[in-house]
Amino acid sequence: MKALIIVDVQNDFIPGGALAVRDGDKVVPIINRLQRHFDFIVVTQDWHPADHGSFAANHPGKQPGELIDLHGLQQVLWPVHCVQGSNGAEFHPGLVRDTWKRVFRKGTDRDVDSYSGFFDNGRRGNTGMGEFLKKAGVDSVFVCGLATDFCVKYTVLDAVSLEFDTHLVKDACRAVNLDPADEVKAIEQMQAAGATITTSEEILRRL
Repeated sequence: MKALIIVDVQNDFIPGGALAVRDGDKVVPIINRLQRHFDFIVVTQDWHPADHGSFAANHPGKQPGELIDLHGLQQVLWPVHCVQGSNGAEFHPGLVRDTWKRVFRKGTDRDVDSYSGFFDNGRRGNTGMGEFLKKAGVDSVFVCGLATDFCVKYTVLDAVSLEFDTHLVKDACRAVNLDPADEVKAIEQMQAAGATITTSEEILRRL
């Protein structure tokens, strides 16, 4: 069975948000079209405590974009974003959510960031999404959302490692691009790991 995984399409990642991804809002209509063709849809949601260790504001003298060691893991520091219960953590209002099977929250542990929808960055914690999908009989996943070079990439890489037939829906994602080449590098890394790179048009032609 096929599943669509929608990654972090939340207000803080949309233009005007605290950690805006350029053209992040452009993925919403594409994802909504895709949703009509999938019977099984799961969603990830960044859901940070206000004192999260990835926030530059919680490290005096540090700025967003700097790298630190966070409990043994290299960590990019970010602006405060997707704080639990905030409007920024809510899903984009235009995102259709009528047929979602479950939302998996991540980044809830202040001591470790969690880009992937499956595991935290140290693989110390597990959201349960992998087990949920496998129990439902899902063997093929199509990943879309924000952002290509961080949360989407790590969700794709973990899906491959869990032996799902994994597809990146390239045009239904947008990248942060701290470095202008990050999106290209991320796609190359996902493809090298075994993911299929596709587009929404290719999927809709086949389904």
